[in-house]
Amino acid sequence: MSLTLSEKAKRVKPSSTLAITAKANELKAKGLDVVGFGAGEPDFMTPENIKNAGHSAIDNNQTKYTAAAGMPALRQAVCDKFKRFNNLIYEPAQVVISNGGKHTLMNAFQAILNPGDEVIIPAPYWLSYPEMVKLADGVPVFVKCGVEQDYKITAKQLADACTDKTKAFVLTSPSNPTGMLYSKAELEELAKVIVEKDIFVISDEIYENLVYDNNECVSIASLGEDIYKHTITCCGVAKGYAMTGWRIGYCGAPLDVAKLMSSIQSHQTSNPNTIAQVAAVEALNGPQDSIEAMRLEFDKRRIVMYERLSSMPYIKTVKPQGAFYSFVDISGVLGKTHKDVLINNVSELAKILIEEYLVAVIPCTDFGFEDHIRLSYAISLEQINKGLDRIEKFLNTVC
Repeated sequence: MSLTLSEKAKRVKPSSTLAITAKANELKAKGLDVVGFGAGEPDFMTPENIKNAGHSAIDNNQTKYTAAAGMPALRQAVCDKFKRFNNLIYEPAQVVISNGGKHTLMNAFQAILNPGDEVIIPAPYWLSYPEMVKLADGVPVFVKCGVEQDYKITAKQLADACTDKTKAFVLTSPSNPTGMLYSKAELEELAKVIVEKDIFVISDEIYENLVYDNNECVSIASLGEDIYKHTITCCGVAKGYAMTGWRIGYCGAPLDVAKLMSSIQSHQTSNPNTIAQVAAVEALNGPQDSIEAMRLEFDKRRIVMYERLSSMPYIKTVKPQGAFYSFVDISGVLGKTHKDVLINNVSELAKILIEEYLVAVIPCTDFGFEDHIRLSYAISLEQINKGLDRIEKFLNTVC
């Protein structure tokens, strides 16, 4: 008997970031001194007060099911945080707690998309967005945004990309992979288009705690009642609170959207981990000192990485304003040779770096830019300098 598997599932691309990480881990397991710039998570430990809250949840037998959309205490904590940090007013019924930021986004796409609906995704983009859209039966529509516009979409580009099939637009600020941040003025122009075209904006604000140089992370939904009604504000505790493994994401959404997201989740996973929910309450309500300390350390690393990359031959980069990534243009290396071997594409460059220089970088073809790599500075300064020394050594052999 021959069984046919899902054609939709077959069309989903495996994550190239996970593939690079797996290769780096394989080499490390062999005892090799690999520097991994692929990390999408803070290298800090979860703060003690948050860990203690998790311990207390176990000790107090808070280990049973909660409501599918999350326990009331956490939904209220999210509302309080939205008001305090984002200048947004959401009621607990508009909040859905999910199994990480990815799950929040997936729920949102499933709640709003019908087969054939288009979703506008500015490139460069986080590589999971288009795959999520496709899994929700939508059609990703890419708009390329070059370095001359700081890799950010303009209001005109957004308006020009809209068709009668457009249902949503994905906004990421600060951005993975570029680290760039939309200003309030830029968001106001985008909001006008979103409201005029009557589409949703999925606003992914997962890196909101990691912003530098006195820049402000503005939530697009805070800019007025009309845009608020069109926005699904997505966030989580993973990046800012060093809680990636706890798997808690959340959103604030129009009530009808939130109800659908909760209903979908109730059948897919039921509630997120109860112990992690208790810890997330402490993360949002508790002291924020350790969070600021992490941000300041990331800022030091950002400056070192930017200054060193800017001085290297053949490559170019912009100074990131948020998150913990540097987006590096390596087009000047392509077409050149390394040890008499022609470097044709970014994947070949990454292969040389991992195999010959023991440096893992993320090729950004799957992020919509085939001549860029992403470097994470969510690793120690010692590791950053060691890895950059090796990249510089490689670049000095290219001719």
